[in-house]
Amino acid sequence: MTPFLTRTTLVLAAIASLSGCAGMTQRQQNAAIGAAVGGVAGSVLTNGSTAGTIGGAAIGGIIGNGGVK
Repeated sequence: MTPFLTRTTLVLAAIASLSGCAGMTQRQQNAAIGAAVGGVAGSVLTNGSTAGTIGGAAIGGIIGNGGVK
């Protein structure tokens, strides 16, 4: 998959997933947003690497959730 297609797919998936945040707590919304942004950032920084995308999403979700306690 080309990097452009990967990024486009991730952005569309993030938009679709964020539309379902109505019943979530603020903390859950922040975690979802962090994961989406982290996934896109990981993809961009690693030129579409799957590991970079998953790693970025995981780190973004942790940060969005309030970090490790």
